Amino acid sequence: MVDYMVVGLGLAGTTFCDTLRRNNKTFVVFNDRSQTSSRVAGGLYNPVILKRFTLSWRADEQLPIATDFYTKLENFLKVRFDEKLNVLRKFASIEEQNLWFEAADKEKLKPYLDTTLVKNENLGLKVPNGFGKVLETGKLDMKFLFDSYETWLQQENLLYSETFDYDQLLIDSSFIEYKNIKATNIVFTEGYGLMQNPYFNYLPMQGSKGEYIVIKAKDLNERNIIKSSIFLIPLGNDLYKVGATYNRGQKDNKTTEEAKRELMTKLDSLLDCTYEIVDHEAGMRPTVKDRRPLIGQHHEYHNLWVLNGFGSHGITIAPWAARSLYDRIESNVSLLEEINIARFT
Repeated sequence: MVDYMVVGLGLAGTTFCDTLRRNNKTFVVFNDRSQTSSRVAGGLYNPVILKRFTLSWRADEQLPIATDFYTKLENFLKVRFDEKLNVLRKFASIEEQNLWFEAADKEKLKPYLDTTLVKNENLGLKVPNGFGKVLETGKLDMKFLFDSYETWLQQENLLYSETFDYDQLLIDSSFIEYKNIKATNIVFTEGYGLMQNPYFNYLPMQGSKGEYIVIKAKDLNERNIIKSSIFLIPLGNDLYKVGATYNRGQKDNKTTEEAKRELMTKLDSLLDCTYEIVDHEAGMRPTVKDRRPLIGQHHEYHNLWVLNGFGSHGITIAPWAARSLYDRIESNVSLLEEINIARFT
């Protein structure tokens, strides 16, 4: 008998499991790695929507929680996956510079938008109008984070590397049982895999396929994250991750030549140096129609819960959302209406 079963081990599953660990709750995890969006993601945390120079949803509340969460997780696992890097937003025109300064005057954006323009000194970049620097940003090495956490789970015999069979889930009023394991609650953190879940597939998840390419550019020598029409993310050893595309029509994890061409076209408008493509990845983001997470309790079975739908700002949202669900289950703290799945029931 354990306190929790968790199904899925992407960003939602990992942050919820570690919230359980920190609160001395017992749990087991089922994961088959069928959902790839968290693993292939760029790993950026950035509080500003750089297309419009606005604060992302509740970022000022979520970012401090996320920063503290990942620092403590690094210390627990004795690894380093969080790299503090500035994001430089390429200005397409003088008008965009002016919009940047207008945004930087707003109270909530002041901590995140540097008002000193950054001149481009990298000969490998085409940036005639300079950059704006975003503060409190960086990137997580997502694959290393997940691999490190999986290793710990395996050492503790808490991980079942298998596909969860919903038909074998037995639900009682006081517990749930699956393959001779009993738990008080089960939390589904399956990303876009939620669409196959018979208990929660009524929720309006749209899904958005994202594709990235990884390039090698020996003459670029850029240490900052560059944002133009795409993100250029330094990985070290002359490697850079470039992305991402957004495609709501395709519902799979397969890479496409169309997306590669789109990324290359945007990249060619930014780079003034040669490069070669060394990798190409794709994953389905768990996006929701109203762009808010899916968190809450099943409308019929009170010990079934869901944590999902973080979209493209998942790294910042996840620790806050995991804590929100934990407090709801353990202390009956009400969820915000805008994240509670009751809005769709």
